Amino acid sequence: MRPGSPGSSGITGPADFSDISLRSLQVFAAVEETGSMTLAAARLGASRSGISQQITNLELTLGAPLFDRTARPMVLTPVGVVLRRHAHHILEAVSAARTELLELSLSALVELRLGIIDDLDASVTPELVSHIRSLYPRCQLSVSSGRSDSLTSGLVKRLDDVVVTGVLPEDMSHFEDYPILRESFIIAAASGALAGGAGLRRQLETAPFVRYTSAMPIGQLINQHLRRLRIELPAPFAFDASRSVFAMMQKCGGWTITTPLCLLDAAPERETFDYFRLPFAGFTRTIRLVARREELGHLPGRLASLCRRLIAEQILPRVHGVAPWTEDALVVLGNDGEPLTKDAAIAAAEAGSCSAP
Repeated sequence: MRPGSPGSSGITGPADFSDISLRSLQVFAAVEETGSMTLAAARLGASRSGISQQITNLELTLGAPLFDRTARPMVLTPVGVVLRRHAHHILEAVSAARTELLELSLSALVELRLGIIDDLDASVTPELVSHIRSLYPRCQLSVSSGRSDSLTSGLVKRLDDVVVTGVLPEDMSHFEDYPILRESFIIAAASGALAGGAGLRRQLETAPFVRYTSAMPIGQLINQHLRRLRIELPAPFAFDASRSVFAMMQKCGGWTITTPLCLLDAAPERETFDYFRLPFAGFTRTIRLVARREELGHLPGRLASLCRRLIAEQILPRVHGVAPWTEDALVVLGNDGEPLTKDAAIAAAEAGSCSAP
């Protein structure tokens, strides 16, 4: 075995650190964190062979192996343990520098394209726009609303810069997302159409079911869940807008499966409907703020924090007013995806996460 090869037992001579690139440290960190060349390749959007070559080159430069490749998951050698400490310091410093530089460039932000899911548009958009204008007074804002799938497609195609959506891009390697809220699906029915109680499940089979079309993301979620439970329901009507669903439901004395946000957006006269928990296994959807990775500095995080505060202040009271049991039907989420209380969501925003750079 030749001196300095990755299979040797230790460093045989001084390493030429000028050959260590930032990319090689990023690859090393990804392999160390995932314990797998394959998983690291998926995280970085690279090929497994490319990741393996980067690690081999780094080991040749250092003159010692960094990983025990016989272990599953792979584990660090003593030299790898030392490199891990320094690699993380370097990557954190570079990330901090990049963020500061981004913030400086954002002070001259001239255009921002924002997309917001229809169900939140009226409640959230005005204050979000006012906040962005206060941070970047010279910025030209373009705001659109629509379906989650359309907004996410616009983000991928660079038609939007930030979106609030219920659908994530298929490939998240170039995007960052911030959970904002999670809502449970519920039953809404024309007043008196369903009696509720223990016989609710059977009642659903006889009253008209007004469905969202499968072209809608929410319709797809509902259909997938019903198929998983092997529940078949006759649905003589299907619409691609919540307002149409609720209008038809009222006209025919029917019912639907929907969410609190759809209810608030589509049914201004909410007292004319009845609301029930699902009489079978429940399911939820999560709304997130999504942006391209490392293009807008701290701005996406600030906007996510502001969205949470607005939802806590303006939407939660309206949802909880529908029926006592709906208190858990919509919850605000923190960056870690865990529920936040109303007070915690407001306090987090007021603590400075929405302040100007």
